[in-house]
Amino acid sequence: MTTASYGTRGAFALREALSARRLVRVAGAHDGLSARLAEEAGFDAVWASGLEISAAHGLPDVSLLGLAEYLAAGTSMRRAVTVPVVADCDTGFGGNLNAAHTMMRYEEAGISGICIEDKLFPKRNSFVNSGQKLLETAEFCQKLEAAKGVQMNPDTVLIARTEAFICGMSLQEALDRCHRYVDAGADAVLVHSKQSHSGEILSFMEKWDDRAPVVVVPTTYSDFSEQEARQAGVAMMIYANQGMRAQITAVRQTWATVIAEGSAASLEMRIASVKDVFAISGMDEWLERAGG
Repeated sequence: MTTASYGTRGAFALREALSARRLVRVAGAHDGLSARLAEEAGFDAVWASGLEISAAHGLPDVSLLGLAEYLAAGTSMRRAVTVPVVADCDTGFGGNLNAAHTMMRYEEAGISGICIEDKLFPKRNSFVNSGQKLLETAEFCQKLEAAKGVQMNPDTVLIARTEAFICGMSLQEALDRCHRYVDAGADAVLVHSKQSHSGEILSFMEKWDDRAPVVVVPTTYSDFSEQEARQAGVAMMIYANQGMRAQITAVRQTWATVIAEGSAASLEMRIASVKDVFAISGMDEWLERAGG
C-alpha cells in the first residue's frame, strides 16, 4: 500500500470513528516497535507522543527536538502498523508557516491526524509547574487556519489542543477557546488537565455543545474509566505515555537483576524470547520476500 493510499484510508477511518462518537482508544508510542505493540494489544490508533519521542532521544519534552525528529519517529510508526497514527506536533514547531509546513509533511508521510497546542513556542511539557504560557486565542486561530489551508486530504484530522486548564484558566476560557478553534477549522479539540481527578474534564463536557469531538488524556486522572468517558460524550481517549513508563520500569528491573546475579539466567522465563522479537518485527514475511 502506498503512503498516499494509507493516509487516505487511515484518515477516513479516524474521522468516521470520531464523527460517530464511539470512543477511540489510542496508545502512546515513540517508534515502530512500541506502535506495533499498541496495535497488537487492540488499540484503535497510535499517538506519536512528543514526551515519548523526546525521552527516547534522552531529552526532556521542552521543544529541543524539531519537526525532522518528530516526523521521522511518526513515519516509523506509520510504517509499522495498519491502524491510524495521530501525531503530537506540540505547537506546530513554531509560527503559522511552521504549522502549515507541519501539516504538509505529515500528510505526505501518511499520518492520519495531527494535534497542535495553543502554547507559546518553545513549549514545556504540561506537567512542568513553571513557564506555561498560551498564545492569544486569535493568534492560535491563525495558526490553525494556516495548517488547514494547506491540507490536501479532506479526511486528515486536525486536533486543536487547549492548555487553558494547565495554565490555571477558567472553564469559560477553555470553552471559549475551543469554540473559536472549531470556527478556525479544528476537526476536534483536546482538553488537557493535570488534576488528579476528572472534575475539569467532566465540567467541560457538561457545558460543551458537541460542535466537535473532544479528546482527553487521562495521565494524572488515571481512574477516569472508558465507561465514564463514553457517558460524558468523550470521543477519543489517549493513554499517552503509560507504555514507555512501563518499559522504563521493566528495563530497570531487568538490568538490576543482571547486575545483582552476574548473569541473565533467571530472566529467560520472564522476558520475550528472540522468536517473539522475530515475530513482532515481521522476520518471516521479510525472509519470504527474499525467497526464504
